[in-house]
Amino acid sequence: MARHTTVTPFAEVPSREPSGGNRARARALFEAPKGYAEVVSLEDQVAALLGRGQMDEAATVALQALGPALLGYLASLFGEDDARDVFSVLAEDAWRGLPGFRFECSLRAWFFRLAWHAASRHLRDPWHRRAEPLPSSAASRLAASIARASQLPGGRSETLRALRKRLTPEEQTLLVLRVDKELEWNEVAEVLAESGRPIEPAALRKRFERVKDRLAALARDEGLLE
Repeated sequence: MARHTTVTPFAEVPSREPSGGNRARARALFEAPKGYAEVVSLEDQVAALLGRGQMDEAATVALQALGPALLGYLASLFGEDDARDVFSVLAEDAWRGLPGFRFECSLRAWFFRLAWHAASRHLRDPWHRRAEPLPSSAASRLAASIARASQLPGGRSETLRALRKRLTPEEQTLLVLRVDKELEWNEVAEVLAESGRPIEPAALRKRFERVKDRLAALARDEGLLE
């Protein structure tokens, strides 16, 4: 997507009336030939549900589809228990914010931005987060179900993960989003942009090259590269 927009992860939930854009996407989906839903994109499925005012169903479909990738990203930053806790918070944020999503960026970029925000809050005050009881809403129950069904990183990836831990959280996020999750550069820019301050993809590419060079140097120091 060429143009940059500011993603508001915690948008105020509007009225349940579908927006014009969501209504149009929903109408196109409902009028499609039989069998089309089997190959329809996740974004169109979510747009159709939002267009019908089925907010909980839209959040469930999106989290079930994107949850394992989001949890994998969080596991690259935290231990397993903390990753699951932050994922539960992310699910709550998505449940509240999705009705205000207007498809101004890709759905997965919006969800990864929520994940980055939830991770950043946890990194700033992890003890406070651990002291808070986890919510018992539909969102947190769905998050727990996805977490139980997802395979977190381990085994041979532990050596690389240990090296990545020596990078800053933002550097780790840049690597995971681009290399592991294969987000486009404009999507990575949406995730990492500060509110009201978009990042140019070209600047991110230069930062990415510096991070790769640093990681390679760390690997050489550990004898993993010649």
